Amino acid sequence: MIGMLIGFIILLLIVGIVIAFVVMYNNLVKARNFVENAWAQIDVQLKRRSDLIPNLVETVKGYAGHEKQLLENVTAARSAVMKATTPHEKAEASNMLSSTLKSLFAVAENYPALKANENFRDLQNQLTETENKIAYTRQFYNDTVTKYNNTIQTIPTNIVAKLGGFTKKELFEATDAEKSVPKVSFS
Repeated sequence: MIGMLIGFIILLLIVGIVIAFVVMYNNLVKARNFVENAWAQIDVQLKRRSDLIPNLVETVKGYAGHEKQLLENVTAARSAVMKATTPHEKAEASNMLSSTLKSLFAVAENYPALKANENFRDLQNQLTETENKIAYTRQFYNDTVTKYNNTIQTIPTNIVAKLGGFTKKELFEATDAEKSVPKVSFS
C-alpha cells in the first residue's frame, strides 16, 4: 500500500515536471517568435524607406545635380541596407542610411525651389514618417528582445532554454556617431 502511494507520488511528480517543461518550452517558442516578428516589423519599415529613396534622389537631382557625391552616398547606403542579412548588419547599414539622408535634407535647405517642390516635400514627409516608425519598431524590438533574453537567462526557464537550443538575441543599438551630441553653432 505504501509502495503504491510512493509510486503514485513519483508518477505525479514526473508528470508535473514534464508538464512544466512543455509549458516553459512553449513559452520560449512564443517569445522567440515575438522577437522574429518584431525584427520583421523593422524590416518592413526599412524596405519602405528604401523604396522611397530612389524617388527622392531623382527629385533632388533635378535641382541639385552638382551634389553628385552626396546622391551617390545615399544610393550606396540604400544598397547596403538592401544587401544586409543579419540584424547587426541591417542596423549598421540603416544607421549609415539615416546619416546620409540627414545630409541630403541639410543640402536641400540650400535650394529654395527644391524645398518648395511639392513632390520633394511629400517624399520628405513620408521619409520622416517612416523614420519615426523605424524608431518605434526598433524600440519595440529591443523591448521584445530584452524580455526574451531575460526569459532564457532566468531560472528555471534557462534550463529548458539550454536544452531547447534557445540563444541570446542582439539588441538594435545606435552607432557611436548617433550617440554623439551634435554641435550647434549660431555664428
